[in-house]
Amino acid sequence: MAVTKTQPVENIVAAYDAGIRCFGENRVQEFALKSGNLAQLSGVQFALIGQLQSNKAGKAIELFSAIHSVDSLRLAERISRLAGPTPVPIAIEVNTGDPAKAGLSPESPELELLLRTAERLPGIAVKGLMTIPPFTEDPEGARPYFRRLRNLRDEIARRSFPNVKMDLLSMGMSHDFEIAIEEGSSCVRIGTAIFGERS
Repeated sequence: MAVTKTQPVENIVAAYDAGIRCFGENRVQEFALKSGNLAQLSGVQFALIGQLQSNKAGKAIELFSAIHSVDSLRLAERISRLAGPTPVPIAIEVNTGDPAKAGLSPESPELELLLRTAERLPGIAVKGLMTIPPFTEDPEGARPYFRRLRNLRDEIARRSFPNVKMDLLSMGMSHDFEIAIEEGSSCVRIGTAIFGERS
C-alpha cells in the first residue's frame, strides 16, 4: 500500500502509472480535496488508515473502499448503520504496546465484544487487524509488536467468529517493513520509501 498522506495528485497518478493500485490516506478532509481529480484511475483502491472520528464516518464511507483504522465498537456500529447495501471492509486497529497510539489492546474486553458483535453488523465486513508499533531507531525493535499482532490474528482466526475474516494483517512502514513481512504482514504501508521525506 502506497501511503499518499500530504502527496499531491500528480504523485499519486505517477505511482498509479508505475503499477500501484492500493493507496492509503490518513485524513478524510485531505482526501476529499484530491479524490475528484483521481476519478480517472480504474481498478484502484483507497483505504483510510488514519484515525476516524465518528462524525466523519459517513464521508469516509463515500470516499474510501476500506477503513483500516476501526478502534472501537461504537465506530464499527456507526459505520455499519451508515453503510449502503455493500458492507464496508474494515480492519480493527490494535494497540500492541504504544500508549501514544490509538487502537484496542489485545486483552481489551471491547475487542472481544467487537468480534462477537460483528455478525450483527451487516454494514461491515471485518477483514483483519492493523497496528502501528512504537518507533525505534533499530527496526528490530518493532519485531515483538508485529509478532504479538500475528499471534492475536492466529488466535482470532481459530475461533471462527461469524462475519470476521483474518486475511489482512496490516503492519510495517518504510522504516520496518522488512521485519513486518518476516513476521507475517500481508499489507505494508509505504510512504517515505516511495515518495521521499514529506516537506
